[in-house]
Amino acid sequence: MSNETTRPDPKPSALERIIGDRPMAVVVRLVVVSLIVGFIMSMLGLNAQSLVEMAVTLFRETLRDSAGFIRSLGFYVLTGAAIVVPIWLVLRLTSAGRRK
Repeated sequence: MSNETTRPDPKPSALERIIGDRPMAVVVRLVVVSLIVGFIMSMLGLNAQSLVEMAVTLFRETLRDSAGFIRSLGFYVLTGAAIVVPIWLVLRLTSAGRRK
């Protein structure tokens, strides 16, 4: 039996808990992954500026299409209400006279 006492691992700092490991290890991993991703993007003809422009364009088109969808939905509701509400009103008025 050995007289060595095992020390518990030191408690990780708040920064280590947030980023998941020692800061330098995280920085090295991020640099390596960024290098690989940057190389692949370069091979595909993409760059950061074009990605941001594509994201902004996608967001704008989504909003534009959503607004058009909501406008169409409102049009359908109003068109249907032009028929449904008068019929409902007539049925309500005729049934109210029979109940009294």
